Amino acid sequence: MRHETIALHAGFEADSATRAMAVPIYQTVAYEFESADHAASLFNLETEGYRYSRISNPTNVVLERRVAALEGGVEAMSVASGQAALHCAISNLVSPGCNIVSVPQLYGTTHSLFAHYFPNNGVQVQFAEGDSPDDIAKLVNADTRAVYCESVGNPAGNVADIAALADVAHRAGVPLVVDNTVATPILTRPIEHGADIVVHSLTKFMGGHGTTLGGIVVDGGTFPWDRYPDRFPMFSTPDPSYHGLIYTERFGRAAYMARCRSVFLRTVGAALAPVSAFLLLQGIETVAIRVERHVENAAKVAQFLRDDPRVEWINYAGFSTNRYHQLVQKYLGGHACSLMTFGAVGGYQGGVRFYDALKLVKRVVNLGDAKSLACHPASTTHRQMSEADQVKAGVTPSTIRLSIGIEHIDDILDDLDQALAAATGLSGQQETHLETPDWAGRVPA
Repeated sequence: MRHETIALHAGFEADSATRAMAVPIYQTVAYEFESADHAASLFNLETEGYRYSRISNPTNVVLERRVAALEGGVEAMSVASGQAALHCAISNLVSPGCNIVSVPQLYGTTHSLFAHYFPNNGVQVQFAEGDSPDDIAKLVNADTRAVYCESVGNPAGNVADIAALADVAHRAGVPLVVDNTVATPILTRPIEHGADIVVHSLTKFMGGHGTTLGGIVVDGGTFPWDRYPDRFPMFSTPDPSYHGLIYTERFGRAAYMARCRSVFLRTVGAALAPVSAFLLLQGIETVAIRVERHVENAAKVAQFLRDDPRVEWINYAGFSTNRYHQLVQKYLGGHACSLMTFGAVGGYQGGVRFYDALKLVKRVVNLGDAKSLACHPASTTHRQMSEADQVKAGVTPSTIRLSIGIEHIDDILDDLDQALAAATGLSGQQETHLETPDWAGRVPA
């Protein structure tokens, strides 16, 4: 099936009890066992079924199967947020004394997780100087357990060379983990390009309506865990918490996901509520058609900003002069995402004036909503980072991040136009001479 069809049908045909066509919300905590033996077989992971909704729920399972099908994975695990998904995905690979290697262009809270939380728990995260495969390869060593990137960086807008990064990771005997939140599987499926594990904040484009927090981890079923027992003994040696269960023997290609659910979702408890899974499924049904409109509108907004003399610079990978343009062709089917950053004339103060003058475009830290959204990362999502780390992540004091929605394009442009006028005191027809720095690969207007 194609994306549009998968998003509507995968993982569910009709409710077995009622033949209802809509996915039921199984708002239950527990499930009755047939007998003591039945309960024991469930808790020993010998029998498929439900035992407690912190671990698995029928509504959530439909969501998991649908996203796994969209990404081309073998299994998926839904959790309460995108950050919970990332925490589980990495924690399932590491132990104290080891490290992961990451690109520097990261969502702000991901950077905090990597720079502070994991090191405080004995796991180091090495940030590469840039996102090139060579930059990553320089840091990979015998203690590395994963390579990490965002398929499209938030807010940097960089496009990861997924196949090349996967090659670096696999030569070192470790998996590539990719956050595919911004691109979605509608624009790219990282597993098809060599990634082993994919994570999402379903809160963003997949849910698409700014109503529901949720995250998911997708197992590509591609990494040979039992080939590297010294690095990943947790998958191919007995697990004492499950009476000596060996995940690779019991679950085969889905060993990673089986352990992720059994060890981390079960014990940490970042469970997604069934009603949230239901709401996210409603968003996913239209994700393909929404992404098409997002992309179409974003291209027109980017052109408007590039042509406007009140804009000092714009970073949009859809421009042929952008350093990531070729990777857009290779991985995104030639369709740059609807995320972009720019700076208005006047630097930091110009950016603040623009931000404060917006009327239709909403000032929030979310992205991927059906509505157009704006964010000033230096004062919000990336505020905890040093200025040097902000620059590496694609943030300067003047940076405005736009997530272009699906409104009528003329209404979006009208709002941007009036906000630029308020920020600069200039109408769109006035000409100014700009000295525009080309920093970090950004494309000057």
